[in-house]
Amino acid sequence: MSEKSAPYIRVENLKKYFHTKSGMLHAVDDVSFSVQKGETLGLVGESGCGKSTLGRCIIRLLESTSGRVLITDEKGTDGYTDITKVSASQMKELRKRVQIVFQDPYSCLNPRLPVRELIAEPLIVNRVFRDKASMQRRVRELMSIVGLAERLENSFPHELDGGRRQRIGIARSLALDPEFIVLDEPVSALDVCIQAQILNLLNSLQKQFGYTYIFISHNLSVVKHVSDRIAVMYLGKIVELSDYKILFK
Repeated sequence: MSEKSAPYIRVENLKKYFHTKSGMLHAVDDVSFSVQKGETLGLVGESGCGKSTLGRCIIRLLESTSGRVLITDEKGTDGYTDITKVSASQMKELRKRVQIVFQDPYSCLNPRLPVRELIAEPLIVNRVFRDKASMQRRVRELMSIVGLAERLENSFPHELDGGRRQRIGIARSLALDPEFIVLDEPVSALDVCIQAQILNLLNSLQKQFGYTYIFISHNLSVVKHVSDRIAVMYLGKIVELSDYKILFK
């Protein structure tokens, strides 16, 4: 990570409001920060503070109410493209660069598909390969990268433990060679011993491929283990943002 380089992604005055029976809910309320290329920004806060909503708005799984999310792009204005403003076709291309890993791997996987088809799905949707042999090689490569044995390629999600299911989710997120990944509570649904394995895998992948992460969690000890900087969120706002060494001093 280079401290002097321009940020890889910049979030500026981002807001996400929801209409409720009791009035307007400010889930994300005027949030601004930046993330350097190759950095892990930990986003921590209590349940309901808006951190997962923020993560989804950043990669436009949710439409924001206002604000900008600027991602490095040589073709964009001043070297950036605003994710919140691009067309559907442009967003489809950007999805190859920005991905997400969800909290509950089981709910995100089609129970009727075996592992090989689950991992191949992003490749098929984006028409990455013209022949099945090339796609199958890529699927097996991804399985190897995330630590899934090749013998599991015909297994179904219900036959696997939570750790292996989360590895499938990670493999799917890596399929299109992204640069930026939102990790939304990726280990909170796992046993403690499995949590450590997944965290070590994510660290290893970042060192190997240079990914930029936003790591969302309610667990300070987990965030401390993986983050370069940590943002603390409360009631839709970032109330503190600092280097993890300073925060835990």
